[in-house]
This record gives sequence, structure tokens and C-alpha cells, in this order.
Amino acid sequence: MKRRAGGVAPDSWLCEFGSQAQIRKLASDVLAKYDRLDVLVNNAGLATRRREVTEDGIERTFAVNHLGPFLLTNLLLDLLVKSAPARIVNVASIEHYDATMDLSDLGFERGGWGMAKAYRRSKLGNVIFTRSLAKRLGGKGVTVNAVHPGAVSTGIWDKAPGWMQPMIWLAKKLIMITPEKAAKSIVQLAASTEVEGKTGLYFNQLKPKEPSKLALDDELAERLWAESARLVKL
Repeated sequence: MKRRAGGVAPDSWLCEFGSQAQIRKLASDVLAKYDRLDVLVNNAGLATRRREVTEDGIERTFAVNHLGPFLLTNLLLDLLVKSAPARIVNVASIEHYDATMDLSDLGFERGGWGMAKAYRRSKLGNVIFTRSLAKRLGGKGVTVNAVHPGAVSTGIWDKAPGWMQPMIWLAKKLIMITPEKAAKSIVQLAASTEVEGKTGLYFNQLKPKEPSKLALDDELAERLWAESARLVKL
């Protein structure tokens, strides 16, 4: 890692995104060490085989994939604004097009939970959060964009039920791309002059694309922001 970083060893911290206490500690560590932050990429994510609840009492997929980035970004927001021009990149997914968003039952407590359903809802949360934050940051020199980097061959679906494994295996062989290739679209949004000043957009790999109808619902966005803030105690 030191060699690939040009001879300078990058700093690193471990953080369990299912723990709001650990996210707050991570933000505190970053703020204590750095006086500027040029880019924040929210890329942590998971999919669980069974419905799980975090130590904060929240369904794990939604907690890690949506609330984690929501909390961390808000805790680092003042530093990002101070460092402007700065960029925030939220790694979302094309799966958000098939998502639902029930604000009265975000964690499927009343039933209906499914591995894919929970993942899609969390990724829709990423896109909605992106647009909401971009509006709040208007004129402050910080851009916010979401990106679907492609179907990436990682271990995120390794815990899928057995009946899904043959499809996942086939997708890895025929459709999925490597993490290195997927990183290109993330790096573009983080560093390219081609997207300078562009904000509140959803990208499918290297090209902007209109997100789902739910992702464009401004009333839903405000309600999700308020509920997310309540859940992470902001």
C-alpha cells in the first residue's frame, strides 16, 4: 500500500459501520488529525443472509449502507466545507430502481424482509441522501454525487441463500467487473476535472443517468433526512 501511495504510508482506521459509537469515534479521529478534507468516498456496504439488528437497534443493512454514510458525512461536513472545493462520492447501486421506502417501517420489523429488498432500500437511501445533501450544500463549494460503479465481483453476496449461489457464480463469470475497473468511476467523481462543479447527480459508471422516481421525490427526501437524523441522534 505504501508503494502504491507513492512512498507515503496512508493512515488507516478500522470502523464497524453498524456501530454509531464507532462511526463517531472515526470522525473524531479524523477531525483531530487533519485540518482539511478534500474528498470523502462512502463505499462501505454489506448484504446479510438473515435479518439482523445492530447494537443501536437498527436493521443492519440499512444501518451500515445508509445511516453509516449519513452520520459520518454529517460529522465531517464542517471540515469539508472549510476545505472547499471538496467532493463527496456516495457509492450507490443500480438496484435502487427496484427499491421501496417505507418510512414507518424502514427495518422491515412488520415483516417482508429479504436480502435483496433490504439492500435495494439502503441503496435508494444513498441516492436520496446525495440529492438532499447537494441542495443543502448549494454555494458552499462541496459537490455530492452518487455512483453505481457496475456489478462488481466482491464477496458482498457470498452469504446469499444457496438457491442464489448458481446465479451469483454465473454473474461473476459473465457480467461482474473487477474492483479495479469499478474504481474508475469512483475516482472520476473524486478527482476528474470533467465533473468539476457537478452535484446532486446519479452516475451509472462514467455517465450521469436519471435515478428512480422515488429518488427524485423531494418530499420523501426531506422525510428520510429527518428520520435518518433521528435514528443517528443528530
